[in-house]
Amino acid sequence: MSKNTNDKIEFDFAQIGGVKLHYAKAGTGEKLVLLLHGFPEFWYSWRHQLADLSDEYTVVAPDLRGYNLSDKPQNKADYDIELLADDVIGLIDHFGVEKAAIVGHDWGGGVAWAVAGRNPERVSKLACLQVPPASVWKKNQTLKQFFASWYMFFFQIPKLPEWKLTRNDYQSLAVALKTTTAEKGVFTTADIKEYKRSWSESGAITAALNYYRANIIKRMFGRGPDPEKIKVPTLFIYGEQDTAILPDTIEGVGDFIDSEYTELRIPESGHWVQAEARQKVTDALREFLAD
Repeated sequence: MSKNTNDKIEFDFAQIGGVKLHYAKAGTGEKLVLLLHGFPEFWYSWRHQLADLSDEYTVVAPDLRGYNLSDKPQNKADYDIELLADDVIGLIDHFGVEKAAIVGHDWGGGVAWAVAGRNPERVSKLACLQVPPASVWKKNQTLKQFFASWYMFFFQIPKLPEWKLTRNDYQSLAVALKTTTAEKGVFTTADIKEYKRSWSESGAITAALNYYRANIIKRMFGRGPDPEKIKVPTLFIYGEQDTAILPDTIEGVGDFIDSEYTELRIPESGHWVQAEARQKVTDALREFLAD
């Protein structure tokens, strides 16, 4: 991270119910924008957008519960998607506003969809990157997608995934970041060092895996009423070279939005789109967030 970028970012903690969340914050604008990271990242995944958008907004990127410096509850049930969504509502309350724009990538996208679905009155705008609503994923599920996301099912096994992900100084996680981008060199040696530091926090790997253990089987294969459509203006951004979430799996996102809907596909990007296509993502968010 450049010195100029780092100078714009401050750090603090918020007590949200029984969980203390660490967050990075930039800017002092009237409107609050929350940036939610995914697996296996932390606030750092939004370092570019934190600085880029801070000229107009108060931009906050929390470490979601279980990650980096935030609290790490020990039970799998503590990572249910509804509790994760409640954390976001708690953050909005913490900053003393009625509504926030919610932007989420990967698991952060899953949480963002849940927040907007359950509490649309607290969300001014919604932007999700790479991950469609669970109802879209279920509708589009194929055998090809099942094999592309094999790791989600491997993560259900007790203890073995922890061993695999932590051995040899987190080599498998580091390799996954470096080799799943559309172009080489997106994640630098310095970036990987930051990620390894966050992964080495006590209990962090199990907490991250508990996102999958608490939600995937229930959300992807469980029965229940169809969720209501999203009722807030929504932007969906998708890097088309994603090897974990395939293009066919995100078809029809707009059919589940009962509000203004915008979709941006970025052909030259893979899964880590806010890093791989930093400027395009920032420009799209700036245009979308503007009144």
